Amino acid sequence: MIREMIDDSPPHSGARRTQRQAWSDSLIDSEISPPSGLPGGASHLECTLCGAEYTSERLRGLSDCCSRPLYARYDLAGLRGKVSRESLRSRSSDLWRYAELLPVRDPENAIRLGEGWTPNIDTPRLASRLGVRRVWVKDEGQNPTASFKARGLCLAVSRARELGVTEVALPSAGNAGSATAAYAAAAGLKAHLVMPVDTPPAIIQEARALGADIELIDGLINACAARVAEGARRFGWFDLSTLKEPYRVEGKKTMGYEVAEQLGWRLPDVIVYPTGGGTGLVGMWKAFDEMQALGWIGPHRPRMVSVQAAGCAPIVRAWEQGTDFAEPWQDAHTYASGLRVPGAVGDFLILRAIRESHGAAVAVSDAAMERWTGELGRLTGIFAAPEGAATAAAVPLLLERGVIRPDDEVLLFNTGSGLKYVR
Repeated sequence: MIREMIDDSPPHSGARRTQRQAWSDSLIDSEISPPSGLPGGASHLECTLCGAEYTSERLRGLSDCCSRPLYARYDLAGLRGKVSRESLRSRSSDLWRYAELLPVRDPENAIRLGEGWTPNIDTPRLASRLGVRRVWVKDEGQNPTASFKARGLCLAVSRARELGVTEVALPSAGNAGSATAAYAAAAGLKAHLVMPVDTPPAIIQEARALGADIELIDGLINACAARVAEGARRFGWFDLSTLKEPYRVEGKKTMGYEVAEQLGWRLPDVIVYPTGGGTGLVGMWKAFDEMQALGWIGPHRPRMVSVQAAGCAPIVRAWEQGTDFAEPWQDAHTYASGLRVPGAVGDFLILRAIRESHGAAVAVSDAAMERWTGELGRLTGIFAAPEGAATAAAVPLLLERGVIRPDDEVLLFNTGSGLKYVR
């Protein structure tokens, strides 16, 4: 069902449209990268629950029909054959190399701080320790502001600015706050952050140094979200909460594109991913479908594994109970601030990806995270955040349960730098 007529004419000047079209023609005809990026833009937005369609040229939060996340959709049939895997080789080593599959229409609105194209590190000593044939670690701690949050907030803030936003707001227990502060500063926007008082001090200091307006409250991220929603109603802030706007997931999906490209256009057997709000997991699942539609990969999919903290595991509980939605977790507690998310608006999308891929959800203790932070560091040279260490801690449990087999190729995500937790 089409909810609104889609307006394909973004509010750009004729000069910019002409320049953008010239760059597009250059790409298609000669596969030469334009100097400042490539034109992108979604064809429409789609409700992830019922499939209703909306124009992509207006600011939106959740869908009007179901109050669920919206996905940006693209003319993949039109792009197939025009954008090839080979054309990526000469492009910039950041997430903007996939610009045609991103929502920003005018390259001048693409905020660049060096996000994306993080290394996929082969770790034979870790593989031997875990008893798995091959293990890679995708080290997202090498992003701007030292976490994977840079990807999502880069796209969310870039697109918000393109659509006329001047002030953004976000509830955050960690790295999303500092990433929002960084990209808002680079875009010339005002950022309002509401954070729990026990957010790691380094993250609070970083966000303050980047010019964000910060409010600390004695509560979890859901209480912070309520305060942001109030500010959005009263002051017109644009709410960048996880999956409550359509574009953070577009930045996170580039992890999936990179995994495929860095592995020679194949995918690992298993992806183990630390899950709070789950945007990265569902973003990669979306990316795999887009790449198949473009003819870049085949139908093989990794088994997707969601790792949560034992003190906050709503997705694990829902997966074990066989439900489609996850009930909020009461009395959430874990020192891994990125995993202290009692309820995720995209819960059904996370659970769908896990089940469709024949994956699993597993919880690990804080003690295991702390132990594996050291193990991971000694075996790989990577100082991982506890969320990243949780993925290594989960592998022995997954081997016991048969989700991972000894002859598998496994990809672990380290989503941030351990330096953020140093006090």
